[in-house]
Amino acid sequence: MGFGWPANSVGQPVRDYLLTLCVTAAVTYLLTGPVRKFAIAVGAMPAIRARDVHREPTPRLGGIAMFGGLCAGLIVADHLHNLKSVFELSNEPRALLSGAALIWLIGVLDDKFELDALIKLGAQMIAAAVMVIQGLTILWLPIPGVGTVALTQWQGTLLTVALVVVTINAVNFVDGLDGLAAGMVCIASAAFFLYAYRLWFGNMIEAAAPATLFTAILMGMCLGFLPHNMHPARIFMGDSGSMLIGLVLAAAAISVTGQVDPDTMRIFEGSERGATHAMLPVFIPLLLPLTIIAIPAADLILAIVRRTWNGQSPFAADRGHLHHRLLEIGHSHSRAVLIMYFWSALIAFGAVGYSVHSASMWIVFVIVAASAVGLVLLLMPRFTPRAPHWANRFVPPRYRHRATGQASSPSYDEKPATVGSGAQQGPADAQMGEEGPERAPVAVGVSGVNGATAIGARSRFPERRPIDSSR
Repeated sequence: MGFGWPANSVGQPVRDYLLTLCVTAAVTYLLTGPVRKFAIAVGAMPAIRARDVHREPTPRLGGIAMFGGLCAGLIVADHLHNLKSVFELSNEPRALLSGAALIWLIGVLDDKFELDALIKLGAQMIAAAVMVIQGLTILWLPIPGVGTVALTQWQGTLLTVALVVVTINAVNFVDGLDGLAAGMVCIASAAFFLYAYRLWFGNMIEAAAPATLFTAILMGMCLGFLPHNMHPARIFMGDSGSMLIGLVLAAAAISVTGQVDPDTMRIFEGSERGATHAMLPVFIPLLLPLTIIAIPAADLILAIVRRTWNGQSPFAADRGHLHHRLLEIGHSHSRAVLIMYFWSALIAFGAVGYSVHSASMWIVFVIVAASAVGLVLLLMPRFTPRAPHWANRFVPPRYRHRATGQASSPSYDEKPATVGSGAQQGPADAQMGEEGPERAPVAVGVSGVNGATAIGARSRFPERRPIDSSR
């Protein structure tokens, strides 16, 4: 089951979407540096908490730059010939901007003042309600065995609010390692963009046009922020960024889910019930965005179950997330992030591929083979690939072959020598003294904080410490 590509309607829209993506990424990238200095100046650098992986206070408020990229992307798209019709025929871009501005403002306040979790939850619901009022809502759902079910206003509102809240918190929960949330959302939005673009320009389904634009802008926001956020991060997106990109991702899913009329799919086969069965692969990425954010959603569900089982509040922070577990079993920071990227890409692109060509068994075989590769990577946390001798000069030092007996120098992802062994210690190592894995808190504003350009030298050897799952 596939959609056709119009021969004369692909090139120009692709260029417009690419231009919008590049402008969004450029604005986000250029704003992140000044935003970082602003965050340091206003003290948006909270002390390190027990659940944190980083060892030095790092400025937040990266969401300010991402929101600037969102606004720039919408402004550029509004002036492009092939995209301005989205603003003329739909109110959804304005609805997205309204909800995004509200959730972004709450995130900025939280990054600075640490708001209560219930206040943030209420703000998320209000932001979703603002989008619903302006028309960004779910109208109907295709249910297998029943057909297309029209939703009442209250049902559509409740489902839309629930979808927004789940997506925002799923992305927020997974934002625990440098570059993790931005990379995973970028992968998810890339898969969603391919699907929405195929619906819009492959079948001329106008309901998919806003989602195509939203996902292109979301990719630009993440790509522009990632260079500043990759390990070791110079700035964090904070709740102002994680809640923002979660809301944009949810808005893209809502913009398509339940608004694509089954009649436009032209795949009715006999009865409406039979048509719904035939449409099931098509709606796999659309019914709920859980296939697109499967990893963050799984992390969210496991966190709620774990905290409730331990008698804690579901909103209580801990160090039991999936990325913490990867570090616990021995994976380095970079390897843990890449593994999460891999699984996100496998699930997102696998779901989209199956929805387009559900009759092709080779897609299933590829997914199974890729899953096997992912499981092997999970079981080899300390394996470091080595390049051939002739390629030593072309690869980073950690991947080079070394002569027999030659000591290997620690890299950014490797644990340094223990204190007292005679090895050179970084600034943060000296603070640990004889306490072993227990570290001394690093005060905000002291030398050694991440980002040498503003407040001192960056510690080179971050230490991996054991994770207490009972916390």
